[in-house]
Amino acid sequence: MKKSPGLLLLVAVLATTLVSVAAAEEGFKSIFDGKTLNGWRGKEQFWSVKDGAITGQTTPENPTQGNTFLIWDQGTVDDFELKLQYKIVGGNSGIQYRSTDLGDFVVKGYQADIASNDVYSGINYEERGRGIIANRGIKATIFDKNEGNKNERFAESADIQAKIKKEDWNDYHIVAKGNHLTHYINGVKTCEVIDEGKTDSRSSGILALQLHAGPPMVVQFKDIELKRTKLEDGKKKVVFVPGKPSHGWGQHEHSGGCHLLMIALMENVPNIEASIYPGGWPEDPTAFDNADAVVVYCDGGGGHLLNPHLAQFDELMKKGVGLACIHYGVEVPKGEPGDKFVDWIGGYFETDWSVNPHWTADFKAIPDHPVANGVKPFSINDEWYYNMRFRDDMEGVTPILSAIPPKSTLDRPDGPHSGNPHVRAMIGQPQHVAWVAERPEGGRGFGFTGGHFHNNWGDDNFRKVVLNAIVWVAGEDVPAGGIESKSLTKDDLEGLLGPNPNQKKK
Repeated sequence: MKKSPGLLLLVAVLATTLVSVAAAEEGFKSIFDGKTLNGWRGKEQFWSVKDGAITGQTTPENPTQGNTFLIWDQGTVDDFELKLQYKIVGGNSGIQYRSTDLGDFVVKGYQADIASNDVYSGINYEERGRGIIANRGIKATIFDKNEGNKNERFAESADIQAKIKKEDWNDYHIVAKGNHLTHYINGVKTCEVIDEGKTDSRSSGILALQLHAGPPMVVQFKDIELKRTKLEDGKKKVVFVPGKPSHGWGQHEHSGGCHLLMIALMENVPNIEASIYPGGWPEDPTAFDNADAVVVYCDGGGGHLLNPHLAQFDELMKKGVGLACIHYGVEVPKGEPGDKFVDWIGGYFETDWSVNPHWTADFKAIPDHPVANGVKPFSINDEWYYNMRFRDDMEGVTPILSAIPPKSTLDRPDGPHSGNPHVRAMIGQPQHVAWVAERPEGGRGFGFTGGHFHNNWGDDNFRKVVLNAIVWVAGEDVPAGGIESKSLTKDDLEGLLGPNPNQKKK
């Protein structure tokens, strides 16, 4: 039967739709646009895009003196799957993952090897580390310094090589789950690693593509797709999203504060993995895909970084992902954004209702809640917002830090942030400036109105409340004594910030 052009077109459209749906269901997302090196950085004399592929090339006139890398700069990876196609003509290359950026486009870490010869494609090589940790056809259990490694052969190297196409396109698939790392080329498993190292192993790091020093070569990569997977062994993933700087030095230090909290968690909570995306909404399309909790510390109001992404973020919340919002990050406009925040974290700063004075809050009574574990009564001066717009009857909301603001906090005239008849009628009553909330679907939220001054993170109780809350919203148990972290000196705190423009040079 002769098919009409219209029928053929319909069949083609349906086929394309089915392929797109299948890809979406698998959870893989493209991290290369096929046209530019946007999202990637490397030495321009070696890297370009040709014929829809990232292309790395050296020539006799333009050699590289050492291995050089094109780094994906949109985020880091922990547990994931990566799929791409590669082609190599001459030389050696590889795909770095869970690696460390050493500067000048040099990296260290696991590498899924690629080679033009018949030996190395598919092996696991630890660049600037333990060297070859699994040859082809080997399942290797490895340890620090390669001491006591155990190898088990599951296939012959020559049989694997027979499935790899010379100077043509091949499919590479990397699976990293916990300490279990597996490589596949053209659907054939090439090697497997179980890394039992205590100091040499890596649970997260950067992605990068290698251009090897040596003879002239060309390597190409295309159709690069990343899928994040839930962390193994019950670990929890926390994603920090600090906004851009907006105030004077030492105030609203969103990035410095998030880095401080992330470091404290990683150093003191073994079951937490964390990543950070400074500067606002992440460019990484997979940023939240395996998150158990998100921490947002940013400017709020109409410029809140979540405002343009409410629907997308609501899908995360419906999956039970926790959310912690710090300082100005608790303020969004009335209407849909405000309603979402009431749902997600139990309340928010509503203009013409809530206020934002600076005052010394005296937290005398600490509640019996995991987020308050180990927190002792304390006093501290900050821009403590209060009179939040909470859920009706505080349903599912538990106050964590409450204090009575002095009358002087309402000395300013009425305004969107400074005062109103509702809040003036509450003078002398306790106000909740930190709280937690539980959602019907199981997700958790936390609001914390302090955090204007960066140096306040040096207060052990101030810091502990927030660390406890992040762990709690991620669904992890908070120890009875709370999350302990080292006390921070002035140098520790300021070391996370840029130079102070107000400080005279010596």
